[in-house]
Amino acid sequence: MSADLLGELVSAIPMPALMVDQTERIVAANTDANTLLGQNVVGRHFATILRQPQVLEAIEQSLLTKDAKKTRHLSNDGAQDTTFEVHCRYVNEMGAVSGGVVLATFEDITHLEDANQMRRDFVANVSHELRTPLTAVMGFIETLRGPARDDEAARDRFLEIMFEEANRMNRLVGDLLSLNRVESQERIRPKEQLELGGLLQSILNSLRPIAEDAGVVLSLDIPAESLCVTGDSDQLRQVFTNLVENGIKYGASGGTVAVNVVSSDRDTAMRGPAVRVQIIDKGPGIDTVHLPRLTERFYRADSHRSRQLGGTGLGLAIVKHIVNRHRGRLRVESELGKGAVFTVILPR
Repeated sequence: MSADLLGELVSAIPMPALMVDQTERIVAANTDANTLLGQNVVGRHFATILRQPQVLEAIEQSLLTKDAKKTRHLSNDGAQDTTFEVHCRYVNEMGAVSGGVVLATFEDITHLEDANQMRRDFVANVSHELRTPLTAVMGFIETLRGPARDDEAARDRFLEIMFEEANRMNRLVGDLLSLNRVESQERIRPKEQLELGGLLQSILNSLRPIAEDAGVVLSLDIPAESLCVTGDSDQLRQVFTNLVENGIKYGASGGTVAVNVVSSDRDTAMRGPAVRVQIIDKGPGIDTVHLPRLTERFYRADSHRSRQLGGTGLGLAIVKHIVNRHRGRLRVESELGKGAVFTVILPR
C-alpha cells in the first residue's frame, strides 16, 4: 500500500493515530498525532518521537508478536496534564516493506482520570471530615471509662462535647445523602409551578429566631405582583435557607441580611424571562481568590470558622447542583470588608 494511501487511512481516524512498520519508522500520522507529538514525525524512528518507555515497549511487542497491546501516554497541553490510552493493533501486509504495521491510536482519557481523582479526593475528604469528630468522641469515651469515671462535672462537659461532635457527623452524613440525591436528579428538570414570594417569606420567618440570636435583621424586598417559577419547592427552600443561614452566620457583624428579588422579561444571563434573588450581607466579605472555588465540595474560605459554626463544606455544592437542575445560574460577588452577594437566577 502506498504512503499516500496509508496517510489517507490514518487521517480518517478521529483521534491521534500513527503507523509504525517493521523498519521501526513512522510511515503515517494524522494531524491530531502531529499536534500531540510534534510536526514532521513521518519517516522518523518511533523511539525518537515516542520517548515514554511503556509506549515504546507496547509498540515493540506488537511488532514482534503481532498481538494487540494497550498502555498509557502522558502529556501536557499547556494548561494541564493529559492522559491518553494507547491502543496498538497489528495490520498485515502494509508498510514500507509490506511486512505489516502497528497502528497506534491515542484516546484522550483525561476527563476520566480527572473524575477518578475527584472521586479519590472526595473519599479522602469524607474520611477526614468524619475521622476528626470520631476521634474526639472516642477520646472522650476512653476518658469517661477511666480517669473521669467518677468526675460528674467532667462527665457532663465531655458528654456535651460528644453530643456536638455526633451532631456534626450527623449533619455531614445528611449533607452527603442530600448531595447524592440532588446529583442523581440533576438531569431531571422540575415541573412544579410555585409562588416564589411566599416561599421566601416562609423561609425568613423560620430563620428569624436564629437571626435575632445573632443580632441580625432580615429583610425581604419583592415585587408586589405574584412571581411564579417552575421548580422543586423543597429543593429551592434548601437553596435559599442555606444562603440566608450563611449570611446570618458569616455576615452577622454587618447586622443585616437582605433578600432582594427582581423580575425581568429578558435577563442577560438567561436570555429570556427570569427572576433574580439576591442574598446580601454586610459582613467581612470573602477574599476574591476564593470565589471561583466556593461551590467545590469541602472547599472552605475559612476552615476554622466554618467548623466552629457547624459547616460541613457541602452546602454551596448542594446549592450549585440544585440551581443547575433548575437550569439557573449562581453568581457570587464579594470583597474583603464589603460583605457578599449571592445571586440565584431562575428562568420564568
